[in-house]
Amino acid sequence: MSWATKLKPAVRELRFHFCQTSPSSAPTRQFIQGIYKDLKTANPQLPILIRECSGIQPRMWARYEFGEEKSVPLDGLTEKQISSKLKELVGL
Repeated sequence: MSWATKLKPAVRELRFHFCQTSPSSAPTRQFIQGIYKDLKTANPQLPILIRECSGIQPRMWARYEFGEEKSVPLDGLTEKQISSKLKELVGL
């Protein structure tokens, strides 16, 4: 799927947490490098936050209307599986 897709208005923020150097975060880093430009171009007002911290396990968060948040762990997932998890979080 091309990430040049307008997300639902209920999605207020996307946040990715991962380690800059760990092998478990490598697929998350590659996924973000591949989709960020298209996703941000299609959703210019959507905050997409990238949080790097040494030694943490990769995780993705979505914040919705009324402050509701959901997260999914990304440890051990491939880029394709991460894409699938993102689709679930944003309702595509």
